[in-house]
Amino acid sequence: MNQLLLNEVEARVLGSLVEKETATPEYYPLSLHALTAACNQKSNRDPVMSLDEDAVHAALESLRSKGLTVDISGGDHRVHKYAHRLGEVFNFDRREQTLLCVLMLRGPQTVGELRGRSERLHNFDSLDDVESTLGRLADRTPPLAKKLARRPGEKEARFAHLLSGDVESAEPPAPPPPRPSPLEARVAQLESDLADLKHQFADFRKSFE
Repeated sequence: MNQLLLNEVEARVLGSLVEKETATPEYYPLSLHALTAACNQKSNRDPVMSLDEDAVHAALESLRSKGLTVDISGGDHRVHKYAHRLGEVFNFDRREQTLLCVLMLRGPQTVGELRGRSERLHNFDSLDDVESTLGRLADRTPPLAKKLARRPGEKEARFAHLLSGDVESAEPPAPPPPRPSPLEARVAQLESDLADLKHQFADFRKSFE
């Protein structure tokens, strides 16, 4: 399994291909431009990325070497288009593939979150259906999903995919830096203005030297 470990960009590229195959089949397989846009979506992505086409193409080449993607060109495809082979490589059913896709695109999630966010790809009958599917992924050799310890203050555990290696915990996002008080902001602005004035005065003096 080591040879199939995915980095962050590869997981995003593979997850985007899996998603678009079901969500927008009329545009699948995807061109490099369309795939890059899918990877950089601001919705249904965590974290939001800003990848360029070179980075996406490099990830595609790496995934192709692992048998997880294929370059389709010729015939009706005048430009290079790309498709995934995730289901074939791992012999997934639709439920397993859907959950791996959503986990790759949005990181560790609870059973309820996974059910709600999977609706466009597969309609799970119940939370138990989601949990049993996660159990099958976790029972594989090697395991492909894992239940994480609950974070302080949370009622439900989260699940993570293991296509990028083991995950110890779902760390909470870092808190945003404290906003300066109005007085601190005013002082900072005055200091900036003073620095500008000093620079302008120095230039003015040089003009007479």
